[in-house]
Parts: sequence; structure tokens; C-alpha cells
Amino acid sequence: MPNWLKIYLSGALMGVADVVPGVSGGTIAFILGVYDRLIAALSGVNKTSLGMLFKGDIKGLWRHFDGALLLPLGAGILSSIFLIAGLITHLLATYPSYLWSFFFGLILASAYFLITEIRGFALRHAVIMLLGAAIGASLSLLVPTQMNTSPLMVFLAGMIAICAMILPGISGSFLLLMMGMYGFVLSAVKGLDLVVIAIFAAGALVGLLSFSKLLNYLLTHARSMTLALLTGVMLGALVKVWPWKVTDTWSQVGSKTLPLEEHLILPWQQVNFYWLNDLFFPLVCLLIGSLSVILISRIFLQKNVHADH
Repeated sequence: MPNWLKIYLSGALMGVADVVPGVSGGTIAFILGVYDRLIAALSGVNKTSLGMLFKGDIKGLWRHFDGALLLPLGAGILSSIFLIAGLITHLLATYPSYLWSFFFGLILASAYFLITEIRGFALRHAVIMLLGAAIGASLSLLVPTQMNTSPLMVFLAGMIAICAMILPGISGSFLLLMMGMYGFVLSAVKGLDLVVIAIFAAGALVGLLSFSKLLNYLLTHARSMTLALLTGVMLGALVKVWPWKVTDTWSQVGSKTLPLEEHLILPWQQVNFYWLNDLFFPLVCLLIGSLSVILISRIFLQKNVHADH
């Protein structure tokens, strides 16, 4: 398989994850071994790159920003979101417990995958992981609020959402929902409100360029502690993708009906519980999700994705 195709498919898998509230494309990027390279590429805005831009050094900029990664990865993410969003939405509406079980298994195995990346695991790593888990769980349990939709709030929403999308374990669309901006931004995209889209995109760009620099620094200078924190956030976010839950209140966002407040239950606490459909099949999906991480990480080995770098 050509390396560009592997990177494109990596982007496609990231796009699938970003469609589901509670699942992050950053999680998939970590499994596929492209996360470090992605963050390094995104944090490339500096004096060197600006000098290349003013000189019109396109080849230099392509190498500096790792165009061989960003172009196919971005194409994969965008095509996946447009092509698969409908299918994921349908599955969430028709077979929610099966899909959530799959993602639960995927995130659980991903967290284990991240833990194995932490060298010399010690008590300090466990403490920071618990802190991350508390952050992840707290974010997952937040009840959506309704903020004003001033240009400044739209800009800040863009910054926050994009930062969440590149963090393993936190979903950008979920945070938009928490801020009460999901419906407004979604309506602007559907209605092609170019002013709102431009302000949101500007916020996303600023957030991406600044936050990626911070992440790149942390992964370079405090890798094991950063991985421990991100692993904790992923484990805490499992609260959001727990397959068995009851929705207490709903919110109408355009043509979509989205859950507002939920509480978690055990499988056998469901109304008309049937062990095959409500326990066995979800557990099978959970196992498939976990095994998918192992399979994907074997196919998309980090050294292969780095081959042309």
C-alpha cells in the first residue's frame, strides 16, 4: 500500500471519529502513529516559515509543514466527514448501544496503547493520569449551556473546538454542544453564513497554530507526563461513550434531536432487557472495537507512516 494512501486512510478514520460526539480524531491519530508528526507539522509557523513565504519558496514550505502528511491526511478527514457522517448518524439513531460499545472498546484499547508508550511508568504518572481522568469525566458530564452568539464567542468557540479535536479523548463537536454553540455553528454552515463561518475558521486557525505549539513543546520536553495526562482524559471520557444510558432531556438543533441530560445504567436495568440484544451483541461490538485498535496499529505502523518523512 502506498504511503500516501495509508496517510489518507488514517485521515478518513480520524474523520469518522470526529463525527461522533465524545470521540476524538486525536485518539485515532495516536493509534495510527501520526499524532507526533501531525502536531509537529501544525506547529511549524515561525520566522523560518514566514521567511520562506515572503521569498515564495513553495518547495521549502511544503517540506517545512510536512505537506506529504497534511495534504492526504486533511483530504481523508474531509472526505470521511462528508461521506460517512450520514451513516454514523443513522447508526447512532438505529443501533446506539452497538455503536457506543464499539467506540468504548476502541477508546479503552487506545488508552492501553498510550500507557505502553509511557516510559518508566511511576507513581507521578498515575497521579497525573487520575487528574486527567477527572478532567475527562467532568467535561463528559457537563450539561449544555446557552451562550450569546457574538462574534467574539464564535471566535472563541472555534479556538476551543479545534483544540479539543487534536487532543485525544475530547471531542470538539461535544464541547461546542456544551457551550451551546453547536446549533448556531451548524446552522451557519448549512445556511452558508460566510461571516460566521469566517470568524469561526479564524478562531480555529489561531487555536490550532497556538495550541499545537504548546502540545509539540510538551511532547518534546515532558512526553511521559503529557501522555499520562492525555491517557487519563481518554479514560475519563469513557463516561460519555458508555453504551447503556437513559436520556432525560433532549434538545432540538435544526433537524437533529440531540441528548441534553443523560444518566448511566447497567445493561440489565434497561426496560424490556433481553440478554442477546442488550448485553451480548454490545459486548461483541466492544470486543471488535478493542481488536480494531490492535489491527489498525499493526497495519498503520508508525515507522511506515514516517517512511517518507
